[in-house]
Amino acid sequence: MRSDYYIFDLDGTISDPKVGMARSINFSLQSHELIKVDDGEIAKLIGLPLDEMYMQLCGITELSLVTSLIASYRERYRDTGYAENTLYPEIQTSLDYLYTQPGLQLGVCTSKPPDMAKKILEMFGLDQIFDFISGGDVGIEKTHQLEQLLSDGIISRNSVMIGDRFVDIRAAQHNQLRSAAVLWGYGSRVELEKERPSYFLQHPSQLMESIL
Repeated sequence: MRSDYYIFDLDGTISDPKVGMARSINFSLQSHELIKVDDGEIAKLIGLPLDEMYMQLCGITELSLVTSLIASYRERYRDTGYAENTLYPEIQTSLDYLYTQPGLQLGVCTSKPPDMAKKILEMFGLDQIFDFISGGDVGIEKTHQLEQLLSDGIISRNSVMIGDRFVDIRAAQHNQLRSAAVLWGYGSRVELEKERPSYFLQHPSQLMESIL
């Protein structure tokens, strides 16, 4: 079945955000006189919404504190952290190839706010190859983002969601879309197998094999 759209997650799928996210999270914690957390612990949660990350990392449940931490995080991330992203090897080659394929369109569905996702894609010169950027925020789940894209007629159910975490696969399944789990990001194979994605991708070059 040929896809109308390949819909890509951003963090852990197109680019590796670990350095910028870890530094920005710890900047926010220090600015609130809280204890820094290990980069490895942060990496385990990349791909989840920021509020969930703070709650799991620090056991914080007070909404006002989480909101304040996110504001501090974004202060650094907008200035510096976004530029600490790195592209995964060969992802640009694969995306450039897909962009040239007749009848196939590309989009982004990310938990990041859309302006920040666009800023990252612009930094890599990738913004022009995507027809849309669906961005999220606190309280907006990928399930809802895909629902809205379907409701607006931007995508059809003959599309595939491509991502590295369980949230990507679940969002696709909730909306009766196929899903491709990538294994170069932050979700483990065990995590992803539990979600039963339509496809597994070991390497970005597999995106060029027209298997989705």
